[in-house]
Formats: sequence, C-alpha cells, structure tokens
Amino acid sequence: MKDRSIQLYDKSNMRQLLIDFHKQVTEAVSIGAKAKINLKKSSIKNIVVTGLGGSAIGSDILRSYLASDLNLPFVVNRHYFLPDFVDKNSLVVVSSYSGNTEETIAAHQDAQKRGAQVLCISSGGETEKLAKKYNHPIIKIPKGYPPRAALGFSFFPLLMALVKIGLIKNRDKEIKETISFLKKKSLQYQNLDAEKNPTLLLASELFKKIPIIYSSADRFDSVNIRWRGQLCENSKVLAFGHTLPEMNHNELVGWKVLKRQMSEMAVIFLRDKADHKRVQIRMNIMQDIMNEYAGNVLNISSAGNSPLTRIFSLIYFGDWVSYYLAIINGIDPTPVTIIDYLKNELAKV
Repeated sequence: MKDRSIQLYDKSNMRQLLIDFHKQVTEAVSIGAKAKINLKKSSIKNIVVTGLGGSAIGSDILRSYLASDLNLPFVVNRHYFLPDFVDKNSLVVVSSYSGNTEETIAAHQDAQKRGAQVLCISSGGETEKLAKKYNHPIIKIPKGYPPRAALGFSFFPLLMALVKIGLIKNRDKEIKETISFLKKKSLQYQNLDAEKNPTLLLASELFKKIPIIYSSADRFDSVNIRWRGQLCENSKVLAFGHTLPEMNHNELVGWKVLKRQMSEMAVIFLRDKADHKRVQIRMNIMQDIMNEYAGNVLNISSAGNSPLTRIFSLIYFGDWVSYYLAIINGIDPTPVTIIDYLKNELAKV
C-alpha cells in the first residue's frame, strides 16, 4: 500500500486517530481518575449501561473484562426503555458520545422516573442537559471523534468510575501494560509494508470476502462484536460471527449447502491463551471442517500478560484491519452516510 492511497481515501484522517489511540487511552484514564462521583456503593445491586453503537461497545467490553471479577449483574441496554428490574438499587450509566442519541435520552428519562442512581458519560448534548437538570454526575469526554473511534473514552472512564465507587479493585498495573502495548503496536501497524504489518496483510486477505468472526464466549464475545462492527462501519462490508461453544450447537450445521457463497467467506478465529481448553479443541476441529468450504481460514491470537491487554490487543488489531480494508476497497472509512440518513428520516417523524 502507498501513501497516496491513504491520502486519496482517508479524507478525515482516521489513520491518525488509530496511531494516537494509546494517547486517547492515557487521556481517558486521567479523565476517569479526576471525575467527581458521589454514588452509594452499598445500595447498588446491579449495573445497567444504556447506549447504542460506539457508545455501547465500550461497556460491552467492560462487562466481558469484569465477568469473573464483579459480583453484581452487569447488563448493557440498547433500547428506548430499561429492563423491568431497574429501580433505586440500580446504577444506570447513560453512555452517549454525542449526547443526542434518541434511544439513550429516552432510557435516561426512564432511569430518572425509577429513582435509579445515574452516572452519565458524554461529550455534551441533551445528555449533559439532563444530567444538570437531575443533578446526575457526568464524566465529560472530548468532542470531535467518530463514536467508534472514541472507544478509550467509553471504556476507561467507566472502568475508573467503578474503581472510585469501590465496586472493583484498582487496575493501574493492567492499564499501564495496555498503554505500553498499544504504543508499541502503533508503530508496527502504521507501517505500509504488508510484510511487516500483519493488520495490512490480513486486510488484503479479506478483500472481496465476507468476514466471519468466531471467538470464545467468555471474555471475547464483545471483542467479536467490535470486529464485526468496525468491519461494517469502517470497511463498509457485511461481517458476521458467533461465539463458542454455542455456535457448535446450531450455526455449524449451516456450513454445508451454499458452497459458492461459502467460498467467498473468510473465517477468522480470535484466540486467547485463557480460552477454555475444550473451546480450543472445538476451534481446531472447526478449522478442519471450514477449510473445506471457506475461501480463507485465519487465526488471530491475543498478546500480552493481563486480560485487559489481551482484550485490547485483539481490538486494536481489528480496528487497523477494518481501516486498511476500507482503503483497499477505495472507501473513506470515516463517513457513515446511511446511518446519518436514517437519523434524518427518523427526525421527520
């Protein structure tokens, strides 16, 4: 790949946002550490984060990351209303990057009616206005990013907030390792020589293919979702996926009849050293099965020591893959014109 391809298609310079992601994480951690949050730990019986799209994926990843460490139910809500169990003993986190997501605003009003404890994370908009109206604490994050490129701001301030409230232990060591890892990989992944850059190499292998993402269901279900979302929004291609072991009880049977279509699919296994041993065996068997049908079968393994670093190693890899695939497709990765059209049409109703 050459610089002129980047200059031709990347009109909004998303590449720089990816290069600087470690700086965003550093800033996000600082924002979370400085936030003033006066919420009662003793009365919190469950956590519900309400948001959509790029504002929700950070919470999905946090839910997965804390799956074995948090002794409270943690739910991510993507609707106009909240689950029926939400009450005064719930912590509702209103996550809206723009502050103007209509579903999230409605859920925010719902949380207020139910008397829940509310924490807002936003760059402003109606969410900030409601936070001030109802005296809800708000963690202000910087404006100017596509929401999907602001993952650091949707994940780390909330992580720091849960530490502040006392719901989880300090994560400074893992955060430090993660930032160091992202900084190091930033240098490798911005290299335009595919022989030295595995994200560019994978993107080239996905050209004119339909990506199918498989992962374990414990810590990496949300990473799977992130990969699919980034491929759809950045690369403008359809992407699908599932998690193991559930996939082995239904979707696996679908790899049989549509041979022509399957030959145009590229299967990507997201692997981690802590995946359940039986899940690792399942992936190996699946790989043998799918080699018969799929155009490509590829394995991407996490890197790093801590769970946090390993999660973000796969996320950062996938973000770069989706970026390079957009450029290979001859498309600007930043605009999401069809989503803007949908929002404008909804505003008329």
